[in-house]
Order: sequence, then C-alpha cells, then structure tokens
Amino acid sequence: MIKINLLESSKGKNKRGGSNAPAMPTMEMGDMGSPKLKVLVVLLLAGLVNFGYWYRLDSQGKAIAVQMQRAEQRNRELSDVKARYLERQTQANNYKRRVDVIDSLRAGQAGPVNLLAMLGETVNGTEAVWLRSMDDTGPSVSLEGTALSTDAVANLIANLQKTGFFKTVEIKETFQDDQIKDMQAFQFTLTCEKGKS
Repeated sequence: MIKINLLESSKGKNKRGGSNAPAMPTMEMGDMGSPKLKVLVVLLLAGLVNFGYWYRLDSQGKAIAVQMQRAEQRNRELSDVKARYLERQTQANNYKRRVDVIDSLRAGQAGPVNLLAMLGETVNGTEAVWLRSMDDTGPSVSLEGTALSTDAVANLIANLQKTGFFKTVEIKETFQDDQIKDMQAFQFTLTCEKGKS
C-alpha cells in the first residue's frame, strides 16, 4: 500500500526550532513483494526469453530440414541426369572409336593404291624400264625389272628418290641378260625403304 502525506508535520508548535518553511510531501512505497516473488518473476521472464529463443531455433531447424529434403530430391534428380549423360557420353565415345577404326581402315586401303599409282607414274616417266614384280613387305618394297641400259636403271633410282615416298633406294643387283640376243637388256633388283608418310 502506498501512503502519501501532504499535510504539514505537527511535531511541535515550538517557535524556537526552526523555520516556518513548509514541509515537503513524502511518499511511502510500502512493501514491493517478497524475495521469492521477485525470483519467481525473474525466472518466469528468463523462461519466456529461453522459450522464444528455442522456438526460433526450432523453426529454423524445421526450415533447414525442409531445405535438406528439397536438396536431396534435387540431388537424386541430378544424379539420374548425370547417369544418363555418362551413358550417352560412353555411347558417343564408342561411336567415335568405331568411326576412327573405319577411317583408319579406309586410309590403310588407300596405302597400296597410292604406292601402285606412284610406281606406275614413275616407271612410265622413266624411259626404257619395265617392272616384272613388286613385293611390298611393309617397311620396304622390292622391285624387279628389265632395262635397256644401266643409265635407265640409274634414272629409275633417281626418279624414285624424287617422289619422296622412299627414304632410300638401293640397287641390290643388276646384270646383263644373255638370253635376249636381239638387243642389250639388263635385269635389276631394287630395294626401297619407305619413308614416314
């Protein structure tokens, strides 16, 4: 209970003592409650603050759980897409490998054709030379033929070197054919080492 005294103090009507100043009003607050009530109020306020903080964290946790479920669902979808992409990539690589094999086989088919065409042009461009046989052993080619002179054999060797198809052209043997009586003829054997082409 609060009491306010607005009246002058009636302590004595002694004129000796003091001044005639009016007395100040006073206010008494009374009893504000027991200490147990104060502790209970503080605990109640702390509990409310703690509950509010817990509620906020709980809502954030639920929101994070929902976001994680969405992220896991998206991850599953993307893993399916990735699996399909890797499968298609494997198919594309297999297809490319097959195409490369086919292209290399086609290029390998053209190799002997190019060799024969080059030899045909070179022999036709060299006078008085005829080929009897050609043996392609991979890294080298062996040629056997007939020429009317040793100069014709030397011209054939020079023409074969000019083509750039061979690294070296060496004469293995040459001899005059005694079986041909009407004219002079030479039998020759050449070894040609293929270059990197």
